[in-house]
Amino acid sequence: MTLTRSRATSLACILFLLLLTALSVQAVQPPSPQDADSPAGEFSAERAFATVEAVGGEVHPHGTAANDGVRAWITGELERLGLEPEEVDGVGMSGRLGDQSRVAATTNVVATIPGSDSTGPVFLMAHYDSAEVSYGGNDDGAGVATLLETARALGEGEQLRNDVVLVFTDAEEACLCGAEAFAHADPRAADGGVVVNVEARGSAGPAIMFETSDGNAALVDAYAQVPKPVGSSLGVEVYRILPNDTDFSPFLDDPAERFTGLNSAYIDGSATYHSPLDTPDRMSLASLQHHGSSALALVRELGAGDVSVLAEPSSSDATYFTLPGGLLARYPGWLVWPLALGALAAVGALGVLLARRRAIRGVPTTAGRLVLGFVSGLVPLAGAVLASMALWWLMVAVRPGYDEMLDPWRPWGFRVALLGLVATVGAGWFVGLRRSLGPVALSYGALAWLAVLGLVLAAFAPGGSYLAALPALAGAVAGLVVVVRTRGRTGGLSARRVVATLGAAVAVVVLAPVVVLFFPALGLATGAAPALVAMLLVLALTPVVAVLLPRRRLAGRILLGGCGALTVVALVTGFVVDRFDAEHPEPTRLAYVLDADTGEARWVSDEATPADWTARYADTETDLSAAFPMFGDPVWSGESDAADLPAPRAEVTRDETAGDERTVTLAVTPGEGASVGTAGALRYVQLNADAVTSATVAGREVPVDGTTLDTRYYAPDADGFEVVVTLPADDELELRLVAAGGGLEDLPGFEPRPAGVGVAGSHTSELVLVGTTVTL
Repeated sequence: MTLTRSRATSLACILFLLLLTALSVQAVQPPSPQDADSPAGEFSAERAFATVEAVGGEVHPHGTAANDGVRAWITGELERLGLEPEEVDGVGMSGRLGDQSRVAATTNVVATIPGSDSTGPVFLMAHYDSAEVSYGGNDDGAGVATLLETARALGEGEQLRNDVVLVFTDAEEACLCGAEAFAHADPRAADGGVVVNVEARGSAGPAIMFETSDGNAALVDAYAQVPKPVGSSLGVEVYRILPNDTDFSPFLDDPAERFTGLNSAYIDGSATYHSPLDTPDRMSLASLQHHGSSALALVRELGAGDVSVLAEPSSSDATYFTLPGGLLARYPGWLVWPLALGALAAVGALGVLLARRRAIRGVPTTAGRLVLGFVSGLVPLAGAVLASMALWWLMVAVRPGYDEMLDPWRPWGFRVALLGLVATVGAGWFVGLRRSLGPVALSYGALAWLAVLGLVLAAFAPGGSYLAALPALAGAVAGLVVVVRTRGRTGGLSARRVVATLGAAVAVVVLAPVVVLFFPALGLATGAAPALVAMLLVLALTPVVAVLLPRRRLAGRILLGGCGALTVVALVTGFVVDRFDAEHPEPTRLAYVLDADTGEARWVSDEATPADWTARYADTETDLSAAFPMFGDPVWSGESDAADLPAPRAEVTRDETAGDERTVTLAVTPGEGASVGTAGALRYVQLNADAVTSATVAGREVPVDGTTLDTRYYAPDADGFEVVVTLPADDELELRLVAAGGGLEDLPGFEPRPAGVGVAGSHTSELVLVGTTVTL
């Protein structure tokens, strides 16, 4: 009878954890899309999708006629909604993209929904241009659709207290210049406010609130009111250290610190990102629905608040994470260290108590064994990282095209395989050492590592400390209860299993959603991060495994074999399901460069290893950085015939010397005739020079790195743009000009890609460069 009760308890514990895992994962899935017949005051993905189709009908990078058409369409839709949109011309400049500064003439579309008694503006923002080879159906047709459908829904309800300013920015893909021009010079931004940016980096998945301004506690409270909040303060910490930017970045860079805000995007399905396959038909309407329903609810919440307060940073960042049931757990930043230290203290107390007991159920628990259990915990942590690297190496070895991708087209088989690998490593560690160290020592070591990592994260990434500190605290408290309260009691084994399961439940709620979110965020190419978070969950579950897994060796072998079998089956499934074909092509990058000074032309690719198709054009490593500085590392290249393409020009319009300083004013033009390339638009002109002490481009001062000028001006017209450089009076100015266009179709020797070979989502794909050196 006791044995039957024990087995029933074990089964109930397992089912409880599985159910909790399912609920936690479901909490970070997008909601079902609403149809066009939904109530007028609600967001409908089906209604909004008409905007996606209009925006994503053509490739429309900044400066093209197609982009002008999208802008005109947005203006017309705003007028149809009864608003008074304004097309605002400006010049934006950003130094966010590496060491290079970038400048562009931009035209933003701005419209204000007036509030009844505004305390400040809420800026709802998305960009309307696409990447160079992309239709921009998701990036950022989703954002444009979200803004327009939100504006329509707001018009159906009561007037908000605060002004809502809709900002459709230009030239985001080029240089974030539309957003910078708005923040820098638009009078509506003069007094600051709260910014809500809407982005997409893929074609599916939940809309994640992944970035905030500093001091985000009040804004996180507002975000918690949306119907299905998805986010983690760890994500904010990670994004702050990544070299990634969106239109939100110029507002964070504002020297007067006038803005606070939130940034959201859906990020799964990254294979479409910036590629020609980012088309409306590849959009998940569920993702669009999540974007829109979140944005609408958030704007209503902010629109009813006191923006004069919300636009000021809170005293600290909040720690927050998604809970089952559409809730967002959050607590103030000052609790990070008390919780981390509390977890360490609880684990320490558990260790002292275990060492004093010296044995549990006949298994020694001496201090030495506990220390060895802690040291052994390095094995699964390091093993998870190495396993993720080995999996990616295998994937690339079998299918080299993966090396150009963050994630495969259909990644779930491989994601499950990585989880299986993590489980196999964790099970191997536990089963392999259980007899020599004992399950108690291994469980203690696992909790101790969580406590230590909680402290490390508190010091270096406070918003992520909860991932380790809360599971460690819950697991240690459960352990203390097990040791103190269940000793010698009838039904003690069942009680121990229940208590250990409840302690592990905290880890499931905290860690399972982050594992799911980290997969698309960082991709299998950098799968070490999701693998490491998954291993934290394995460590947190170790005390449950210790009390549920029978002591017989066969039970351990079955656990280890099951994890290994899951890995193999999922990996094979991944390779079978995800194949390159016409709808899911292998990404390739090819460019064409022409040195107008020498007449030499070459095909160029910056792929890690050229694909079979690319190698037909570029198969020799070459350093082109002197002639074409945008290719900083050795790239693959091959000889080509020279096309008849115009070279950019620079003419001196003024040359003045005062004392030991010389100031040269230049008129830079793209060259006579048609645009570079065959896509009908000039992307940019790049300027590189040494011995420059300061410079302005189109009236905007650009940074000079020491004495090196490295800048671009995007989409110049036939009249070009003005550049003013200052240099020592006795120095000669040697200026390298490179004009960049798009489209390889009409170039000599080019043959179209076959089915199954596609264009990678990259700013160097389909690029045509013409360079010349001008000495002044």
